[in-house]
Amino acid sequence: MLNIEDFDIKLCTDVLGRNFIYTEEIESTNKALLNSTEFDKDGTVLLAEYQTAGKGRKSRVWYSNSGQNLTFSTLLKKDFKENELNIINLGAALSVAVALENLYQLNTNLKWPNDVLINERKIAGILIETTVSGSKIDKAVIGIGINVNQHAFANSTEYHLPPTSVKNEFGKDVSRERILSEVLNNFEDILRRIETEPQKVLADWKSRSRFLGENIKIVEDGVTKFGKFADLDENGFLVLQQGDETETIHFGDVSSR
Repeated sequence: MLNIEDFDIKLCTDVLGRNFIYTEEIESTNKALLNSTEFDKDGTVLLAEYQTAGKGRKSRVWYSNSGQNLTFSTLLKKDFKENELNIINLGAALSVAVALENLYQLNTNLKWPNDVLINERKIAGILIETTVSGSKIDKAVIGIGINVNQHAFANSTEYHLPPTSVKNEFGKDVSRERILSEVLNNFEDILRRIETEPQKVLADWKSRSRFLGENIKIVEDGVTKFGKFADLDENGFLVLQQGDETETIHFGDVSSR
């Protein structure tokens, strides 16, 4: 069970996590915050020890042992700028990477658009979902899953990338409470920087990018494209270079060519 006091004492945010909801089991933390009228305050964090229908991008199943990892969602309510959500998505992954680097000196890489890797294995993933009123985004929920103290992972074809955990990489059990508070502290700081200097956030993300500058394969909806991961554009979308031509990619699974 998560020690709420240990988490709270390390939390240095003004907004994120100040309304904190803890539950043993739920269908999906993202779904609960998206649909709830009761838990509707900006910065609300909902953490579940186990999700019966946890998922990642493209509805891929997220496998996580109860009580060993971190599976939580954060609610954001604001006047979102056009394409700002994509930078927030990258910023969420960056907040996890920086936390693991600072706390455990682990070398992380970021795989566009939403994965955190260590030694070519996935340690965390991000999923953003929204509700819309008319043409305006009403709220955004950022789901974050981090493999913390889980040691063994079932062999499953559902894994898009082989998984790892902080325990496997660091060599021993670590404090889930400390990681949670550090991620939220980082994320609130990054959200502020997105408001004032989004290009600095993108530069920090690019400094940890796994495939930037390399020849890649990108697959989305059955369509495969090849080229060089040349850059991120100003909104955090992937710039694919094919000869003298470039194309902006908004979604896709990236791998080495």
